[in-house]
Amino acid sequence: MRYSISLYAEGDREVSLEEVVELADAVATLEGIASGYGTMGYGAQIVVEADNSDAAVDVALEKFAAAVATTSLPTWPVVKAESVSEDDDYAELEDQIP
Repeated sequence: MRYSISLYAEGDREVSLEEVVELADAVATLEGIASGYGTMGYGAQIVVEADNSDAAVDVALEKFAAAVATTSLPTWPVVKAESVSEDDDYAELEDQIP
């Protein structure tokens, strides 16, 4: 199953626009987007395949760490991880249809 995983790492200084652009390039192959410009952290939302939500987060953490390693960003601890499955996402849409 496909999962959309949002990850956020927090550190001790403000993140520059150039660093967020580097991260965006690094997660692009994971159907990802990056965030964090002007904040004390950086994050990404990426898509992974896994059997369940916990496994999806584990896979995403590895892929996120690998992506960050290709940038000039410091390696900061991930303080937040959220998972949404494709099925959950579609279920929300179905609830909104009259």
